[in-house]
Amino acid sequence: MTTIYDIAKLANVSPMTVSRVINNTGKIKDSTKQRVEHIINELGYIPNSAARSLISKKTKLLSLILTDITNPFFTKVARGAEDKAMELGYQILLSNSDEDPVKEAAYIDMVLSTRVDGVLITPTGDDTVNELNRLTKHQIPAVLLDREIKNFSGDAVIGDSYEGSRKLVEHLISLGHNRIALINGPAAISTARERHRGYVETMESSGFPIVNNYISNINYKTDNTQNIIQTLFSLPENERPTAIFAANNFIAVRTIQALDSFGFRVPNDVAVVCFDEIGPIDNFNPFLTVATQPAYEFGQIGIQLLIDRIEKEGAHQPNKIVLPPKIIIRQSSVTNVD
Repeated sequence: MTTIYDIAKLANVSPMTVSRVINNTGKIKDSTKQRVEHIINELGYIPNSAARSLISKKTKLLSLILTDITNPFFTKVARGAEDKAMELGYQILLSNSDEDPVKEAAYIDMVLSTRVDGVLITPTGDDTVNELNRLTKHQIPAVLLDREIKNFSGDAVIGDSYEGSRKLVEHLISLGHNRIALINGPAAISTARERHRGYVETMESSGFPIVNNYISNINYKTDNTQNIIQTLFSLPENERPTAIFAANNFIAVRTIQALDSFGFRVPNDVAVVCFDEIGPIDNFNPFLTVATQPAYEFGQIGIQLLIDRIEKEGAHQPNKIVLPPKIIIRQSSVTNVD
């Protein structure tokens, strides 16, 4: 294995000079620097990142902790984060918490032992504030992604869940629906709370009552959608919902599958709308009406905020970036859309 001592010998300089060239520190003659760099390239030498971090106090490593990398939204987020990190000279360690606070805590342990420079995280819920406090104690900056947390005032990149929900429900009402069900995520997650708020306020402002039996909260990783659909459509025909607002893409897919298993057609019998695209799924019809979010930009902006926090010395005010959703009308709510 090539060492800086081998390079120093061939370049006829001291190991300290080689170290300064690698770390871009100290004053070195251009001719000496070029000679050392030439030998480094010839030997294919890769600097020891751990040793470099002892000098620079930076590892150039970032942790990206997502809740479900199989979700197409988070897949695109990860790609945006990785591209921006590489552009700015950083690398990413990707972790998947599976919406599990215990697993999330284990990844925070890994972060602390790995000495990453910062963390971009989609929290599993409000209790993630305890993990963020651990990072703060060790002076590791964190940026929230997609979800906010009560009692946390740091940087965040989120979508406008309230506005997206309001527009989706308004779309259904414009089609003549007033019996609209909501299948939502856990109330401990900010996006679920905001989507619930958008649903409730839009229904009320349109003069329609809130039917508690129409509202369900489920764990994103637990598939009990079949039972919810069975309960809803066991109601008398004139009391059944004619439309369903699914809080995310996976819930929407499971909802349509459950409706199909009970013989209900979408959108002829029941209209369905949701947050976020489902990605390419063969033979899946109808295509979903969605509030789509710029997932790639979520990742890019999140990494930019995190690196800004790492590299800019001194305190500065937290930044909260809110990215608006775009409503795309498709065949899951309207029969005559191509």
